[in-house]
Amino acid sequence: MIDISASLPADDVLAQALDWKNQGKKVAIATVISTWGSAPRPAGSQLAVDEDGKMVGSVSGGCVEGAVIQEALGIMERGAPKMLEFGVSNDEAWEVGLACGGKIAVFVEKLD
Repeated sequence: MIDISASLPADDVLAQALDWKNQGKKVAIATVISTWGSAPRPAGSQLAVDEDGKMVGSVSGGCVEGAVIQEALGIMERGAPKMLEFGVSNDEAWEVGLACGGKIAVFVEKLD
């Protein structure tokens, strides 16, 4: 079951992550570190994921969010944090019907 609430304040995302951790689950936190151009979520936005794939919060949406979740699940096992970068140029954006391109950097870490 997936639980996602993109409009949750960061404190609520972290509270849910802590609750999962206190239940004995592995948890990872993803945080938007920087954005450039068109980005659906601002810097500071967070996503928490537990070992069962439950999530709360949002760092982007669409395929980026899916990729971040997959990385988070791996990071829970490996333990090493990772910086992820996603982007599309203005020319590439125009080709797929978007008004402009953008970039996003997301830091993903295991909650210890």
